[in-house]
Amino acid sequence: MNRWTEIVSVLSRYGLADWIQRFHFDFAKNLFKDRDGELLARYTGEARIRMALEDLGPTFIKLGQILSTRPDIVGVDLAEELKKLQAETPADPPEQVRQLIESELGQPVEQLFSTFEETALASASIGQVHLARLFTGEKVVVKVQHHGIEKVVHEDLEILTGLASLAESVPEFRDYHPKATVAEFQRALRRELDFGREERNIQQFEATFERNETVQIPKVYPDLCTPRILTMEYIHGIKLSQQAQLVEAGIDLSEVARRGAELYMHMIFETGFYHADPHPGNILLLPGDVIGLIDFGMVGRIDDRLREDIEDLLMGITTRDADLLSATIMRIGSTPPDLDERSLRRDANDYVADFANQQLEGLNFADAVNEMFKIVRAYKIQLPPQVTMLLKTMMMLDGTGRMLTPSFSLAELFSKHRRRIMMRRFSPARRLRKLWRMYSEVERLAEQMPRRISEILELVRVGKFDIHLDHRRLEPSVNRMVLGIMTAALFMGSSQMLSSDVPPLLFKNEGWLQMKDLSIPGSIGLVISFVLGARLVLAINRSGRLDRERE
Repeated sequence: MNRWTEIVSVLSRYGLADWIQRFHFDFAKNLFKDRDGELLARYTGEARIRMALEDLGPTFIKLGQILSTRPDIVGVDLAEELKKLQAETPADPPEQVRQLIESELGQPVEQLFSTFEETALASASIGQVHLARLFTGEKVVVKVQHHGIEKVVHEDLEILTGLASLAESVPEFRDYHPKATVAEFQRALRRELDFGREERNIQQFEATFERNETVQIPKVYPDLCTPRILTMEYIHGIKLSQQAQLVEAGIDLSEVARRGAELYMHMIFETGFYHADPHPGNILLLPGDVIGLIDFGMVGRIDDRLREDIEDLLMGITTRDADLLSATIMRIGSTPPDLDERSLRRDANDYVADFANQQLEGLNFADAVNEMFKIVRAYKIQLPPQVTMLLKTMMMLDGTGRMLTPSFSLAELFSKHRRRIMMRRFSPARRLRKLWRMYSEVERLAEQMPRRISEILELVRVGKFDIHLDHRRLEPSVNRMVLGIMTAALFMGSSQMLSSDVPPLLFKNEGWLQMKDLSIPGSIGLVISFVLGARLVLAINRSGRLDRERE
């Protein structure tokens, strides 16, 4: 309950600041301040969301970092703001670290490592990193999970699930798909809590690049690893973020950018298993121009079918093919029932026209993808998480390359690989795999079809065969039809009562007007039928479909 109170308090504070700014209540702007004493009402809405997540702690910071990879859901502006989230978690005290290592590995720290530095090298939201040395002489990095982090995360995830259910009923938040987003976040965070998964990722990368002398992957030590402890080789090199040291060492930065991008192209389009966090701090340059990769908590996997879809999407962007781009988006994305395909194709044409006059080597890949995300979100299309992760990885890679050399262009590099991609797509081996997959699906269908048909016939025989229809937006039409029938019936009945002088009668004419007697029930029914008919005509007219077809 205390955590619920804290979360509601933080969200209320930042939400009220937004409300005050929206209505220009200058007298109240000094009421709400951030941790540094700055007025909250002076920040943008996106900045306040980031600050609220920072105040709420590690779980919500992780949520923001994952949402920064989903501009198709939260929008480009908010995604860019959430990239600034940094998990500045204080390191656990040495005695807690020692206690965890000894309880997980079953031996005192002195018997596991010849030296162990108690001061953490770095501390993030889930764990912290310590340097150590084995008795065999190897220098290693020991990643230790924070004390009590699992309990905090599980409690926050339960609260997030409840908040998502509430947000789903609010129209303002419905377009963000809160339930689906939180479910995706839960899967990602629970995987990150399991260091054993990162250990297996590293081992798979080791096997993939075992014979590649230009890439170094840290070796893991399974005997010193558990779901809460990860021990791996320490790689000493110059991080790409340390640009000044790279220049001092006389390293050709443009060549490093090209080779790093080539490495990622190989991982994505050939192995289908790639390092999904190409931040400059996670890529090192070792002696001999060897590229070292660290931090394998976030990796991506794509199969042949998804790889072809992503290739089509990227080719639609780089070749400025609007038809290919719009068709691919509709094929791989989750589209709303009322999607206007013609309008989407028109916007796709405008999108590619904006980049038509730019030379491919000068095309900013990140800007192009962000513009595409804006179109996707405008039409409420939700892309698969694997696609958005890959696109964000390539955007990050493009940014890292441009940091090293401004002339770097990931779009141009991808264009050079286009021929290789197409040759591989139509290669006999790939065709055979596709034919085998189709044969397996047809064979499975042939095996299941007789049994399914038999089940349907049995349901028909016993009278239990039901057909369930889901009529979208049919309820208003049915209501209007029923109201129209009732209005017509009331009008006909009232007219009959008037013509038959059904009592009680309003008056009997004996004067000079010579009018007939009026039936009171008939008169009332006739007036009501006129009112209902007028209301029905106005309702249909407001819907814009009284006398014209839907566009």
